[in-house]
Amino acid sequence: MKKLTVFWAIMAIVMSLFILGCNRGGGASGGTTAGTKSPITFTFFNADAIEDMPFTDPVAREITRRTGVTLVTDRPVGGNYNEVVGLMIASGELPDIIFAKGNLNMLIDAGMVIRLDDLIERKGANLKKLYGDLIGRLRNNTDDPYIYNVGTYAVHNGVWSTDGTMQIQHAVLKELGYPKLQTLQDYENAIRTYLQRYPTINGQRTIGFSLLIDTWQWYIDLSNPSCFLLGYPDDGQWLVDPVTLEAYYKFFHPQAREYYRWLSRMNAEGILDPESFTQTEDVWRAKIASGRVLGIAYPDWGYGESKQALIGEGRLDRTFAYLPIGLNENVRVVSLMDSGFSGGWGIAITTSCKDPERAFEFLDWMASEEAQVLINWGIEGTNYNVVNGKRIMIESERQASLSDPNWGRRTGVGIYAHPFPMYGRGYIDSTGNYITRDSPETLAANYHAVERETLAAYGAAMWTDLFPSTESLGVTRHGQAWQYALPPELEAVISQADDYVKTALSNIVLGSPSNVDAAYDNMLAQLRRMGIEEAHTRMTQLVKDKVRLWGN
Repeated sequence: MKKLTVFWAIMAIVMSLFILGCNRGGGASGGTTAGTKSPITFTFFNADAIEDMPFTDPVAREITRRTGVTLVTDRPVGGNYNEVVGLMIASGELPDIIFAKGNLNMLIDAGMVIRLDDLIERKGANLKKLYGDLIGRLRNNTDDPYIYNVGTYAVHNGVWSTDGTMQIQHAVLKELGYPKLQTLQDYENAIRTYLQRYPTINGQRTIGFSLLIDTWQWYIDLSNPSCFLLGYPDDGQWLVDPVTLEAYYKFFHPQAREYYRWLSRMNAEGILDPESFTQTEDVWRAKIASGRVLGIAYPDWGYGESKQALIGEGRLDRTFAYLPIGLNENVRVVSLMDSGFSGGWGIAITTSCKDPERAFEFLDWMASEEAQVLINWGIEGTNYNVVNGKRIMIESERQASLSDPNWGRRTGVGIYAHPFPMYGRGYIDSTGNYITRDSPETLAANYHAVERETLAAYGAAMWTDLFPSTESLGVTRHGQAWQYALPPELEAVISQADDYVKTALSNIVLGSPSNVDAAYDNMLAQLRRMGIEEAHTRMTQLVKDKVRLWGN
């Protein structure tokens, strides 16, 4: 996740000293429409929205019909939500409800979001059912043990699918006779061999491996694989020892540099997309949709529309296989590890909210089974039917969901799950159905013919069969460190470090492979001068405080 700049961190702290009369226990004064379904419009800032969300699709209209609520959603243009949230803090101009990602603590410290404990106790029946014994994980910290947000990520999740770490086209695997790919070297050999045989695809230059480094996406594509390849779970920019709970900036792992050494070599050999560090998300997605990118390291959710386009065109072999690739044979890939529920990020109600009780009632309704079925399945009779008590997607809708890039926008199905409170796909509701459209059975049923062909070649029925099982990996005690809302001073240090590291790593990859070690050592030395070792100490204490707060 992209961190706050030092400027905005300091600005937020300064503003918190000047904002007077903010009541953390309530919102803006005035009457309330709580307990009614009278029409009301709430402004909502969604830090993760990448396109306009007009709230006019069928699911949105049904949400309004059932609750009276209409959302007017604002988003950070260009993906730079940090500056937008910083301006909100500086100006005091806030939406009614806000998803600020890791910047929530800045709003808390400025007194700009309300405490939700009392509202949860009085009006939060659905939220209390959703979180159960995990509701304490929503609490801010040991010094300020109050709840300011309703969490964003899934509770009762089912870990049934994996995007793998390094994905590769089915066409490559078939051409090479479905070779065993276990290490980064195996992966490289397969891409290089295919690239040499097929330098062009449909008249366009074949791309061996392409990265998306545009704005915050560098965390996904440039940062994360360095530790996934070493067998670590996703803790964002941190590595956390599962036993001692010691945390440190992950680039200090002795082998973290190996991914960048590999990228530098791939760049020098012309296998890495030369536009990796300059292309926009739209350009990158278009390349994948063209079918000429052989390998990527981005999760499926980031390029789903490109995959749908390929399937819609019948180019199934140009979609990607998900394989457990590690740096070497000794790495145990942990893509299926269950991190539990981390609390941390979520939606908050601001002190400017015109009707905080009504806003809370809406958020609580969004956590209900009724809302979750609507959000995940759509409208009965239009998107799904109930047959003998079982929810089943209408076949034309199921096919469209797999092959039409505009299906989600057109129907609204799935659009309003994130960043609202949600049940995970492992949850079975009161009707005996999975709350989401995903289940092991439906995931397998939705595999296209080429996926099944590849899986059969590797002796598997599902991609998860190829990975170490969730049960064998256990559950992390600390959740996921990337979801923690960091104290402003720690946020400022990491923000500065991240801004520097993005540029430093880019230069390492684009530079001479012979210079990787020297450049990487220089980067670590510069990070030490920035105070990163003190950040390690602060983060370690934060992780231990979280575990203690959660009773783990």
